[in-house]
Amino acid sequence: MLGAVPRKADPSVTGRLWEEFAKSHSLETRNELVMQYIPLVKSIALRLVPTYRKHVEFDDLMSSGLLGLMDAIDKFDITKDVKFETYASLRIKGEIIDQIRKQDWAPISLRQKIKKVEECFDALETRTGRQPTESEVAAQLMMSADEVKKTLDEAHTFNMVALDEMLLERGDSLASPREDGPEALLEDQEIKKTLVKVIEALPEKEKQVISMYYYDELTLKEIGLVLGVTESRVSQIHSKAMMALRLKMTKAFSL
Repeated sequence: MLGAVPRKADPSVTGRLWEEFAKSHSLETRNELVMQYIPLVKSIALRLVPTYRKHVEFDDLMSSGLLGLMDAIDKFDITKDVKFETYASLRIKGEIIDQIRKQDWAPISLRQKIKKVEECFDALETRTGRQPTESEVAAQLMMSADEVKKTLDEAHTFNMVALDEMLLERGDSLASPREDGPEALLEDQEIKKTLVKVIEALPEKEKQVISMYYYDELTLKEIGLVLGVTESRVSQIHSKAMMALRLKMTKAFSL
């Protein structure tokens, strides 16, 4: 059942299986490990469904996630001081995001419109020192405010995939069991510090949406009920926040 809460892997069982797999690397033991960690894949897929449901089915998320899980099991080094669930979560989500990106669901015309709106938001913020409103962007681009809002709504998945790709690319190297030195730890702390700083600079309503979505783990529909707005409006606010986060994080990392 889609909404069922996945059970967690049994540590006593996985511990024994990891010891066996480290010695034999047998297909049978790997398959047993896969069965143990399927709940982890389901948990991640369920979390991504509300964001990507317009473009991919739950079963497709699970299939991609399982590929990521198998890759994580094959590459994981139990001698390193890294928790498998942390390492695997990045691989699982990375595989899912990669498959969504490969679908190329956004036509060129939409990508161009998203880029135009994004560049206008960035230029106006640089000029004024604050995040512009949809109406200000609309006036600058000679579009209606509704058209800007519709573009933000359509850009929701695009911005989520782009930001996830960027953070996963950096987080994947940080969580690698072969790169756990002090430099990686310092970079991980810097990423978190930068992300917190960027989120704090967002307008209040966008901070609320980000907090409820990522920390309270509410769906866009549930956030809409809390804020008294439509799910579509929450999608626009969330998309705008994701766009700002992606632009600022990209600038911060490129310095």
